[in-house]
Amino acid sequence: MKHRILYLFLAAAVAIAGCKGGRTQEPAPVEPAEETQQITEEKSQEIEPMNEKPAAPADKWALLGDEPMLKIRTSDGTMTVRLYSETPLHRDNFIKLSKSGFYDGLLFHRVIKGFMIQGGDPLTRDTSKVALYGTGGPGYTIPAEIVAGKTHKKGALAAARRGDMVNPAKESSGSQFYIVQDPDNCVHLDGEYTIFGEVVDGLDVIDKIASRRTGQNDRPVGDVRIISITPAE
Repeated sequence: MKHRILYLFLAAAVAIAGCKGGRTQEPAPVEPAEETQQITEEKSQEIEPMNEKPAAPADKWALLGDEPMLKIRTSDGTMTVRLYSETPLHRDNFIKLSKSGFYDGLLFHRVIKGFMIQGGDPLTRDTSKVALYGTGGPGYTIPAEIVAGKTHKKGALAAARRGDMVNPAKESSGSQFYIVQDPDNCVHLDGEYTIFGEVVDGLDVIDKIASRRTGQNDRPVGDVRIISITPAE
């Protein structure tokens, strides 16, 4: 079984697809529905930015090292992730968004058992935009930081991106990310997407989320939300 990641960001569609039993899959921050129209830059600018608010005491954020440990608290449990020093642009962006509360309340809007779980789309705060889930972002991309030796192992934390045809530089989404559940079905993504961290505690939470019953476009039938992302104690 071979999946590929598809992501629609602003006005471009991502170029990856995979299948199982003849069924097309479009994991990690992706266009959620075949009939979804491409989101325009004007549409993306309608997303109201979060007012910055520390998700933990300021001293804890200030004390983060080169490879910070953060807790991702979800409605299905807590995962601890370590961010890599080799990917400083992605590391610092993830910290910035987490500290500001950008991720608080967002859904894991697409999960595929035996592959990965995905989230980070600010549109998932608005149920009237359900047809657009998987297409949102903060309004910018991040230059690729693909590091040799960083692989899609279980728990790998990676950034979604547009496909090569519209994004030959492999720039990442500014906020959407995915976490690997099954490395055997993600090995073909090595060297193609920026892996900027890994889950070091709470791998069972990935399995729990990935095992959720899903409906159209691989969206969990019951919401799985990010409650907060804060420095690990």
